Parts: sequence; structure tokens; C-alpha cells
Amino acid sequence: MNRQPISRRPVNGPHPQWLRHQPGVPVLSGVNWGGLKTLYIKEVRRFFKVHMQTVWAPAITTLLYLVIFTVALGGAGRTVMGVHFADFLAPGLIVMAMIQNSFANASFSLLVGKIQGNIVDYLMPPLSTGELIAGLVGAAVTRAFFVGGAVWLAMLAWPGVSVAVAHPLWALWFGLMGSLMLAFLGLLTSIWAEKFDHAAAVSNFVVTPLSLLSGTFYSVEQLSPLFQAVSHANPFFYVISGFRYGFLGIADSPILVGAAVLLLLNGLLWAGCFALLKSGWKIKS
Repeated sequence: MNRQPISRRPVNGPHPQWLRHQPGVPVLSGVNWGGLKTLYIKEVRRFFKVHMQTVWAPAITTLLYLVIFTVALGGAGRTVMGVHFADFLAPGLIVMAMIQNSFANASFSLLVGKIQGNIVDYLMPPLSTGELIAGLVGAAVTRAFFVGGAVWLAMLAWPGVSVAVAHPLWALWFGLMGSLMLAFLGLLTSIWAEKFDHAAAVSNFVVTPLSLLSGTFYSVEQLSPLFQAVSHANPFFYVISGFRYGFLGIADSPILVGAAVLLLLNGLLWAGCFALLKSGWKIKS
């Protein structure tokens, strides 16, 4: 019986048609823009479908913070760092709402997939690890900016407070860096957590205390040297201080230092998310 020689493709040549669709052979090359867009739109529609709860409710809650603290502490024309107390308070409240909702969005998707048993919907589509992170984090940042815009509009309509933006690019940079930082942290939480109580614990014992103790309601210059040093070790402090600089032109810390610290920290958090998702820890095992 004669055997025909098996033709072999060149090492650097194109895949034959029959080989392109074999299991384990990648068909897509480069970035799967279609899949990435689909994941992003899915995640955005998920939170926007209940926008009264995910966008406007945080705006109203944050506005109540402004009203209560202004009435309680802002009487008699009180000023902080040379500006009216309400004007000082507003930027910190805006970005605090942004980062908290960025965390809430990013910490939900994979966790609810694990609990409901449909995590395969995220793992089976032809998306690389980087594309999966981009879709989930991008949706979380989008929600953060929706919430920030809603809070800004609510404060704009409130008498006695100015939310004029002095340096828009700095406000955009620190708002983006803060939203990314909490989105990456939320994604790490959703990978680690096995039930909603775990995610709530991170939110209650990490995110909320760090955001409240970051100079949102006060200037760290008023603290003792020890607590000033502790505040400077809090990455949330650089988000609040830098975002406030974008609105008022004043800050508790050097702006370039804060920008560099947040950029480096986001790079490290991205690497952590990539490594854990690539390994399949608590997701594929």
C-alpha cells in the first residue's frame, strides 16, 4: 500500500485551511475588538438598566453628605485652605463617590458569575486575559464617570457651593487614576471572593475607611506630623488631593508626585489582575 508523503507547512508560513479550525489553534489574531466591545456594552447595560440605583442614588447620597457637613461644620463662613468649606468639600465628595462605585461595579461581575454558576460566560468567549480585564475595568470606570457627572450636576444646582473646574486635565487624570485603582481592586476582590459577604467586607473595612480618612472632609495640614505621614501612605489621599487641585487649584501634596504614585500603583494592580486571571485561581479551578 502506497503512502502519500505528508505535506508540512513552513514554520513561518500561513496555516492551511484545514488546520485553522482545529482545536487549540487560534483563529483570531491581534485584538478581538468585536468581543471586547460586546463585553464592555454588556457590562455597561447591566448597571445602566437600573441607573436610578447605580447612578442617581449615589448622587443623592453624596449631596446629602455635602448638605449635612456644610450645615454642621461650615457655619460662620468657615474656610479650609483659604476657600469656603463647601467649595473645599465638593471635589472630594465627587471623586469619593466615583471610586466607591467603580469598586462596586468591578467587584460584582465575576463574583456573581461564580455564585450563579455562569462564570463560563466570561471564560469561554475568545477573549484574551487583557481583553477581559479591559472590558470589565472599562465598564467600572464608565460607571464612575456617570456617577461623578450626576454628583456634579446635583451640586451645580445646589446654592452656596461652587463646582467650577480650574484645571480640567488634572481633574480628569486623577478621576481616571482613582477609578482605575478601585476598578482593579474590585476585580481582584471578585476573583478572591466566594460570596457577597467577602466583597462587602473589603468594601466596609478597606475601601470606605481609606476613602473617609483621605482628606475628603478636612485638610491633612491640620493633623499632627504622625497622622500626616499616615495620610501620605494612603493612596486614596493622592486621588482626593489631586482631584481637588483640578477644581480649586490647591492641594495637600505635590501634584506630580501623586500622579506618578497612582500611575505606578495602577500598573502593579493591573499586573496582579492579569496574573491571577491568567492562572485561573479561584475561577477555573
